[in-house]
Amino acid sequence: MRWIGVGYRRELAQWIASRPPEVGCLEITAEHFFDGGKEKLSKLTKDYPLFVHGLGLSLGTPGPLDQSTLDKFAAVVEAAQPEWISEHVAFTRSEEIDLGHLNPIPPSVETLAVLVDHAIEVSERCGRTLILENITTHLRLDGDLSETEFLNKLCERAGCGLLLDVTNLFINSRNHKFDAGRWLRELEPSRIAQLHVVGYSLRDGYWHDLHAEPIQNDLFELVCDVLNYAPVRSVIIERDARFPCTDELTQDLKRLESAFDASRTDNSVGTAPC
Repeated sequence: MRWIGVGYRRELAQWIASRPPEVGCLEITAEHFFDGGKEKLSKLTKDYPLFVHGLGLSLGTPGPLDQSTLDKFAAVVEAAQPEWISEHVAFTRSEEIDLGHLNPIPPSVETLAVLVDHAIEVSERCGRTLILENITTHLRLDGDLSETEFLNKLCERAGCGLLLDVTNLFINSRNHKFDAGRWLRELEPSRIAQLHVVGYSLRDGYWHDLHAEPIQNDLFELVCDVLNYAPVRSVIIERDARFPCTDELTQDLKRLESAFDASRTDNSVGTAPC
């Protein structure tokens, strides 16, 4: 089964409730439901397959996970009954302070061990398969491993999959001057379960991930490349700002559906039409 859908946001709630045929699934941000709304989740489970996506478990922070946050996350998972759950290859807090945003971790043997332990704990606590997402970074941190080696080992040792954010890959490749296609092919394709995508923003020669634009053609080409390379099961459009008229979202969803269909009929790398 393959799904194409959107991240659930209250600005899109009325449109989503109308059951547009282009929306085949929803991704729920766990933190948006920490303090209520479980009845909304119960209703959504009747209409759509759901995925639960976390922002603040801070899997890359050494030491024990914050159990209060994990309990709240698990409660959302219980209410949503998702196909799988996801978080980030990142940290959001130190021992002393909550930083309030996603921060990169170095691809080292030490941080790999921390992330593996935390990924296993979250998956076991929630009783769901966990997939982990790459983030955009202003700095490229060095470590004992390349980023792709780190991700492959993480998936193998934690028994998890990858949520490949194609926009983040595109942005990092432009800002840090590396080849996105070569980076992609260093990943084990069987681990790539889900994609995130939304248009990038370009300001003063620097690419940003503001979740505020439709999918541009060069970014869409990279999406097609991923779909031809890996057995992706779901694609989610993440939109958090400048919410468009639903016609714009509908066109992006239809375009993704066509790319998915093309990758079904021709699975050789780089040859399916997009």
